[in-house]
Amino acid sequence: MGESVVNLPSQLEVLDRAVALNRVGGDSELLQEMAQLFLEECPSQMNAIREAVESRDAHAIERAAHSLKGSVGNFGANAAHQAAATLEMLGRAGELQSIENALISLESAIGALQPEMHSLAAG
Repeated sequence: MGESVVNLPSQLEVLDRAVALNRVGGDSELLQEMAQLFLEECPSQMNAIREAVESRDAHAIERAAHSLKGSVGNFGANAAHQAAATLEMLGRAGELQSIENALISLESAIGALQPEMHSLAAG
């Protein structure tokens, strides 16, 4: 039996609040604002990635995944960061044969991250 490419992140990998708070110098209000901004921008970032995957545009995949990778990295969201990094690498290398599986992994990680981000944004 083959292993599935989609790995559901554990709670510890979804979001590391200590890392996120450390990245903003302990400023919880700034972290809250960043989480709100992420929630506003994430849908368009994910749409850009989906469109790039659909059109098989390796350069656009790399660029859009790199942008999202930076966003989730600010929150210590390891699973989402790794999934975005995988998409970025595949785009950079022009290796598009497994790109849909990589997108599914990213969508899963972002889906798991959303409730945590809503919690951060709420304060």
